[in-house]
Amino acid sequence: MDPLRKMRYFVAVAEELHFGRAAERLGIAQPPLSQRIRELEKDLGARLFDRGRAVTLTEAGQILLAESRDLLARWDRITTLVGKAHRGEMDALRVGVPPELAGRVLAAILTEFERRHPQVRLDLQELSTSEQLRLLADRQIDAGLLQHPVDVIGLELGPAIDTPLGVVLQRDSPLAAKSEVALPELSGHGVVLPPRAAAPGPYDTMLRQCWEHGFRPTRVVHARNPEFVLGLVLSGHGVAFDEGAVARKEPRVVWRRLTGEPLRRRLSLAWPTSAPHPLAARLAELIANVLRADGISTLAPAQDAVRPWDVLTGRW
Repeated sequence: MDPLRKMRYFVAVAEELHFGRAAERLGIAQPPLSQRIRELEKDLGARLFDRGRAVTLTEAGQILLAESRDLLARWDRITTLVGKAHRGEMDALRVGVPPELAGRVLAAILTEFERRHPQVRLDLQELSTSEQLRLLADRQIDAGLLQHPVDVIGLELGPAIDTPLGVVLQRDSPLAAKSEVALPELSGHGVVLPPRAAAPGPYDTMLRQCWEHGFRPTRVVHARNPEFVLGLVLSGHGVAFDEGAVARKEPRVVWRRLTGEPLRRRLSLAWPTSAPHPLAARLAELIANVLRADGISTLAPAQDAVRPWDVLTGRW
């Protein structure tokens, strides 16, 4: 018998803790159900149930129940996705993107994806890296555009793209007269960053890079929304770092390059290793091409995939 069917029989008995009720739930007679469970126990070399006055799970049975639920859910997802792909019914691709992503980039991604895959709706959701990781684990989104460094265990990664960051200043700042600003010249300023909880790895890396290049902010204030970032910069609460999109929204601020480009934002699309959406890898290539089209962003070396512990050891 199909091992997955035996697994479904086992889950029914484990949840009901009663062979009769499990057989009724499955729509089969009790004797063949008992026989399938015995076969499964023989296959695994372990007793799964204690069959006394009441049916209870053994320790091995408890482990199998936890694992088999996940396995069966993944198999169901695989068969659903494969069937939809075969019938041409892939109706949506759910993708998380960071709030900092520029509007023109979002528009280019949506436009190009629609041109290539008109039968599939690209559902972009504004989510932090931390939120994306949680929803990827729960299979509530199909892919996420993550900021590095980040823990990507259990995920496949598309091409990583590096974008150098400049500094957003008040237009009346003495530094605004310069074409480039060195990080040490920002001494005496605070800095505006997204909350650490949104992306701990990039947050810690940003502050470490500032310190290593001679800029120790007088304070750190937090903002996710670009308008909030602008408000804090304009009110003198700190400078901000981005690729230039924020400064275009407000004539009272300017964007200047950082000497030596010490700060960078690294992004790559990630998706679950098991039962991935059939179009996830294609979207990853599309996003990489869109990001590189600005002539500033570049493809990161493949060997530079970064894990959170690399920040602690100074490898990034």
